[in-house]
Amino acid sequence: MKKIYNFSSSPTTLPQQVVEKLNSQLFNYNGTGLSVLEISSTSELGAEIVNSAKKSLRELLNIPQNYKILFMQGDASAQFSAIPLNILSERKYADYIVTGIYSNRARQEAKKYADVAEAASSGGANPIFSTIPYTQKSDFRPDSDYVHICYNNTLYGTKYYYIPDTGNIPLVADMSSYILSCPIDVTKFALIYAGVENNICPGDMTVVIIRDDLLGGGRKDIPGVMNYNLVAESDEIYSATSLFTIYLAKLTFDWITEVGGLEEMKRRNERKASLIYDYLDRQSYYTSPVDKKCRSYTNIVFFTGDANLDSLFIRRAAEEGLINLAGYTTIGGMRASLPNSMPYEGVEALVGFMKKFAQENPKLEM
Repeated sequence: MKKIYNFSSSPTTLPQQVVEKLNSQLFNYNGTGLSVLEISSTSELGAEIVNSAKKSLRELLNIPQNYKILFMQGDASAQFSAIPLNILSERKYADYIVTGIYSNRARQEAKKYADVAEAASSGGANPIFSTIPYTQKSDFRPDSDYVHICYNNTLYGTKYYYIPDTGNIPLVADMSSYILSCPIDVTKFALIYAGVENNICPGDMTVVIIRDDLLGGGRKDIPGVMNYNLVAESDEIYSATSLFTIYLAKLTFDWITEVGGLEEMKRRNERKASLIYDYLDRQSYYTSPVDKKCRSYTNIVFFTGDANLDSLFIRRAAEEGLINLAGYTTIGGMRASLPNSMPYEGVEALVGFMKKFAQENPKLEM
């Protein structure tokens, strides 16, 4: 059977070691005779899985004790509403930096609850959203309740190359396609959220890492499943997140730890991304429009400049076992997503195919 390499941004593929561990536990978790699918989150076994997953994540990211880890229902877009509902003060001011579709959607959702300012945007870049705007503390309203950013832009292939200085204003970051790809200084952020399907495991869950001082505020009519304080106090009642998803996440956290932690993930991910970017920079058949200082190493976009050739590339790549390389529908081109689980051999296969395709499909001179 042909080896398949899945370059999808979501759901992420699982590392082979995680799949093997899952297979060994699926029908008999730790010798209990129970499938992990049958365990209740309110049981002693369920609590053990949840607490172990949080402990592993806290150690991986070196999360201080004054931060809570929440496993929330739904994907990251649910947090577009949960964040303003939970952390707006009576002022109801929030600043957003717009660097792609998802950060703009987050801004639009927050406008239902707050006076929202667009502190900066790369929407005017050419091509659109191909860079990250640089901001200074003076760009933010001093009485804002928080500043929101999307740290890595899955669709456009950009990521922050700096952490914005917001002074005393809490910094909130969507890290859905970036979390666990390298070490981060959690203390630079008041709240981090990440949908697990991009770089942790398949599933409909969002990890929220929130500083204690942001808990307990917000509106009084927040739905229980979106109320950070209630979930922090009694997550088995209010989050009702699939225990199986938490278990899969735990297996992924443990795998990262076993192979060397986040420094090793960073080394691997930079090496994989460099293989593609180095090739793109040496040739002229493909273009990558992203500002070089803002290049993502988890999502790499590139184009031939001919929509028909792009479509042919995607079809031929799939025939070679390189699947899910189509760019986002409104953007086109190709996108190679490189989660932690993507092996270096898969990236080698992709670059080899890129070279072969360029040789076999010369562009017509205009």
